[in-house]
Amino acid sequence: RKAPPRGAEAPAPAKAEPRATTATVRAAPKAKPAAAPKRAAPKRARAPKADPNRLERLVEAARKSLDDDKAVDIVVLDVTNRASYADRLIIATGLVGRQIEAMATHVDDALAKEGLHLRRSAFSKSEEWVLIDAGDLVIHLFTPEARLKFDLEKMWGPDSPMGDTSGQSPI
Repeated sequence: RKAPPRGAEAPAPAKAEPRATTATVRAAPKAKPAAAPKRAAPKRARAPKADPNRLERLVEAARKSLDDDKAVDIVVLDVTNRASYADRLIIATGLVGRQIEAMATHVDDALAKEGLHLRRSAFSKSEEWVLIDAGDLVIHLFTPEARLKFDLEKMWGPDSPMGDTSGQSPI
């Protein structure tokens, strides 16, 4: 081919004619399989009614475990009408930190046997105190010095200002 002379326009390319093609046959959309009949959802089992004696069984299991571990001066306080965070407090003393840690582990095992499995976040520890939050039951395990320092019996015991539940103000 020769190049067009300078200044002359190049001829436009010829348009291609549409080809004659055979008709394409589209397949009919596939029919969805018939849906299986829905099964009725199984009825949910109702939650068992709360056991009114459960708290007392947990308290007794914890108290027995602490007694078996030679805890000193075990006190159970009923704070049902005075505290919003618990119904019972157990306060006990261990002579050294290792004994307190062992008592906490054994109390956890005893509560598990009664069906209460605690998360590790339910335990708070320091060198002189272990707190176990078991819902309506809170257990405090102290060294002798810490127990005197915090004196929870004075705050929550029957001789505390809130210990008189007759409805009269202590003032």
